Amino acid sequence: MNINMTLIGQTIAFAIFVWFCIKYVWPPISQALHERQKKIADGLDAASRASRDLELAQERAEQTLRESKEQASEILEQAHKRSTQMVEEAREQARSEGERLVASARAEIDQEVNRVKDELRAQVATLALIGAERVLESSIDEKAHREMLDKLAAEL
Repeated sequence: MNINMTLIGQTIAFAIFVWFCIKYVWPPISQALHERQKKIADGLDAASRASRDLELAQERAEQTLRESKEQASEILEQAHKRSTQMVEEAREQARSEGERLVASARAEIDQEVNRVKDELRAQVATLALIGAERVLESSIDEKAHREMLDKLAAEL
């Protein structure tokens, strides 16, 4: 066997093998590599977008939390104002009720004083009549005397 022929045959076989690989094997491998590269790039882009979305969601959550805290403090402040207002209204109502009760009691006292004065006048008139009867030792017409006492009471 001739070594030159063997080398030429191997070179031809190798060239056919290379041509076959370039024509039929390399395109699917190259396409698979490109697809894999594209999937990796898409996955990295998706991870980047997800990271940005997560940051935005965290910022929105923090903003919502701040707004909720502000609303809660406003609600507490309004409740405090309302409770203070209700206490003031209750005080004012109690004060006016107390004044009304005092006025009512004073009116009752005035009525009682007037009634007692009228009773005292009647008793004084009766005592005066009894005293006058004894002094004069005669009977005075009670009807006429009542009219005179009523006139005197009206003048007093």
